[in-house]
This record gives sequence, structure tokens and C-alpha cells, in this order.
Amino acid sequence: MKVATKVPLPPAPPVPPTGLDRIAPGSRAIVKVIAAENGARRRLLEMGFVPGTSLRVVRLAPLGDPMQIELHGYHVSLRLSEARTILVEPV
Repeated sequence: MKVATKVPLPPAPPVPPTGLDRIAPGSRAIVKVIAAENGARRRLLEMGFVPGTSLRVVRLAPLGDPMQIELHGYHVSLRLSEARTILVEPV
């Protein structure tokens, strides 16, 4: 009688980073890259959007723009155009 052996499954493919503007309210993500230019990039880094930071999308405004994000224990509102420059990995 043959005994079935378990074949290990291959690892799941990595999820490519996506813009923060595409994350649904209530979802969590980890910041990977800030793709904004010059002053905007510096300001986002100063606000705490540092690679490796965990965040949560709290909600969108009634017309969809801006979005409210929670990170480091405080809330930040960003325009969708700004959020689009923050590349994140959903968790």
C-alpha cells in the first residue's frame, strides 16, 4: 500500500505595491515607496509616511476626495492625487 506524501505548495507571488488611493476604507497597508516629487515628498515623509509604516484608511469624504488615513496614532487627510504618490502593500 502506498502512502501519499505531501508536496509543498509554492510560495504565493508577491503583491506589487499599489497607490494608497486604491485602498478601500477600513483596509490596512504598509508604506513601500514615496513617489512624490521634491517638496511634496519631503512633506509626506515629515507627516510620517515613511517606508515600513503601517496605516489604515479610515474613510473617504462624501464626494470621494479627500481620504482620511490613520498612522502613528493620528489622522491625516490627503487628496487622492497626493495619496496616489504613496505606494503601499495591502495587508
